Amino acid sequence: MIVISIDAMGGDYGPDVTVPAAIAVLKRHPELKLVLVGDQEVLQKKIAKLNYVNDGRLTIQHASEQVAMDESPAKALRTKKDSSMRVAINLVKEGATQAVVSAGNTGALMATARFVLKTISGVDRPAIMVSLPTFNPVKTVRVLDLGANVDSDVNHLYQFAVMGSVLVKAVDGIAKPRVGLLNIGSEDIKGNEQVKQAGNLLAQDQKLNYIGYIEGDAMFKGEVDVVVCDGFIGNVALKCVEGIAKLIAHYVKRAFTKNLFTKLIALIALPVLKPLAEDLDPGRRNGASLIGLQGIVIKSHGGAKTLAFAQAIEEAILEVEKNVPQLIGEEVSKQLENVSQTNI
Repeated sequence: MIVISIDAMGGDYGPDVTVPAAIAVLKRHPELKLVLVGDQEVLQKKIAKLNYVNDGRLTIQHASEQVAMDESPAKALRTKKDSSMRVAINLVKEGATQAVVSAGNTGALMATARFVLKTISGVDRPAIMVSLPTFNPVKTVRVLDLGANVDSDVNHLYQFAVMGSVLVKAVDGIAKPRVGLLNIGSEDIKGNEQVKQAGNLLAQDQKLNYIGYIEGDAMFKGEVDVVVCDGFIGNVALKCVEGIAKLIAHYVKRAFTKNLFTKLIALIALPVLKPLAEDLDPGRRNGASLIGLQGIVIKSHGGAKTLAFAQAIEEAILEVEKNVPQLIGEEVSKQLENVSQTNI
């Protein structure tokens, strides 16, 4: 039995999304148990409205507070000790659940998870890792860090590469994940000193399948499995990708609704447009891993709807099945022994 705690009050929509998503995933996984954490009365009413016949695999853990989406991470950590987010993470720490999923405040989630769960031995900082689409419809690329660390030094980038490689090997089933370091060019002379030093350090590790520098557009060509960058660059890149997807969808919709003729063309093209809309939907890949912690924490997009939040729960299930934190801990320990972090 896999047991996962859900921050049921988090995100832009709270229980209106988290509860139906939880129920949908339970129906697909008979070996799964979910613990909804939040206001017990609110959650019970929501479950009753959905007419869900509970077989005992959906339980509620009451929490009297919730973290606002714009709340200071420091304030949330210091004053919201009975928030749905904090209680859900505490359940992982106590061993009552094996993972936590939240659509709540990203900064508060990272700060709380790091305080409660601690980082894996050998890991200085956790990172946010997300899956992005590529030109190959059946292949994705995992990118980290996407905002947990605005400033990352050379050793942090190396650790990100090791952790990302381990996760992709375990979760995506790729024996030797190709690791690329995001840079302004693929040539050895390109990049700042930090990136150059990180590249040299990555090249020293014979266990890593490091292929060198890649530019932003190469992330989507399917030529790498893991892309490493600092949190500032990664977050900007992610927001640009999401914005471009929305821009394309906007232009396509505008083109096909311009007049009666284009609307008729849209009806004819519907078999093509529907799969295109699904491919561009970021919700299909919702669920970022807060990697490097002594526990599995999955961050859903704050504005995720039911299907997208359900996908985040699916990511948590997969990481529990593969025992990702233990694998990362073992591999980080081995690889840090092989590469000196002082001789860069």
